Amino acid sequence: MKLITRLLAGIAGGLLAGLYAPEFVIQLLATFKGLFGQFIGYTIPLLILFYVLSGIANLERGAGKLLGATVGISYASTICAGFLAFFAASSIVPHVLTAGSAPDKVAAIAPFFKFEVAPLLSVTTALVTAFVFGIGIAVTRADKLKGVVDQGRDIIELVLGKIIIPFLPLYIASVFAGMAAQGTVFQTFKTFGLVLAIAISMQWLWLAVLFGLSALTTGRNPLKMIATMMPAYFTALGTMSSAATIPVTMRQTRQLGVSESITGFVVPLGATIHMCGSIISIVTGSTAVMFLMPDLMTPTWSSMVPFILVLGITMVAAPGVPGGAVMAALGLLTSMLGFGETAAALMIALHIAQDSFGTACNITGDGAIATLVDRIAGRRRAATAADEGLDALPASEVATESAQA
Repeated sequence: MKLITRLLAGIAGGLLAGLYAPEFVIQLLATFKGLFGQFIGYTIPLLILFYVLSGIANLERGAGKLLGATVGISYASTICAGFLAFFAASSIVPHVLTAGSAPDKVAAIAPFFKFEVAPLLSVTTALVTAFVFGIGIAVTRADKLKGVVDQGRDIIELVLGKIIIPFLPLYIASVFAGMAAQGTVFQTFKTFGLVLAIAISMQWLWLAVLFGLSALTTGRNPLKMIATMMPAYFTALGTMSSAATIPVTMRQTRQLGVSESITGFVVPLGATIHMCGSIISIVTGSTAVMFLMPDLMTPTWSSMVPFILVLGITMVAAPGVPGGAVMAALGLLTSMLGFGETAAALMIALHIAQDSFGTACNITGDGAIATLVDRIAGRRRAATAADEGLDALPASEVATESAQA
């Protein structure tokens, strides 16, 4: 059963439990929510540490001179998509949420007991440590240390795949049971629908921007370019995995006229670092949750701009599993935006509900990124040839030599 199906079942089960189950059942679910939330909080800094560290070390190794251009364009695309998402969400969500009144709340049902597990390090410390050691491993070629880091990443991925992701539906059920018991769940459902509509609309708008820019540099029709990438989009929609869609993405990117070498370089890299669709989902969802929950601060540009800038970097840590992006973002949501357990669980549910659309946006945008990088590679090689008094090389040879430089 797909994660989205189990998530919906968890929401439905939690709703029914909160409305009709006896109080001890709600207390039992509240206890599980507290324990599982503590475990997630313990795991997130480790996830960021090992995934970002491993990602930086691998990106630097033999990536060539086009690494800077690819990373720069991908990061710019990611954070600009985040800014667009916040502008849309902050302009629409407050007006819709204030259009009706939420039901009166009742006191939250306390768990049977609480058990606190402090994380080994903070999210900020994990991120800084990952950058310091990641760059150090890349520069010194510390293969033994890199092997340890990769094994640590594999362990965290195992924890995600075998413990956290499978138990997420029950965790979400416990959250919705509590909200149903408090009388706040129906306003939350209204927010869910609004967030999904905004996120998917902004993802398509950003794809139009990316392919519009690509069309300006290549002289091609942007609509035809988007149509060419649709097989990759729908493949990602079904698999919910950028990695699993890479073969289709590469095939369609080559049909855009991108050289073989640039396609082979940019598409796998973009599947790791270009997260425009995921950041739209996370920023839209977090903005809506902050407006929905009165105990959180009201989102403003001054609070969200730093969050988006750091989130664009943290997305490199997103594991290649459904819901991986929001798991990587949880640390920032708690440390920078003040999210508690309930708010974090709502974010998980909001993100996973449209995770496949975010993934599809990510990999479709990789085609546009590849065309831009291919254009940069061609111009640079042509300029070098002109300076040396050489004849212009064929486009495929230009791209090949640029990628190998």
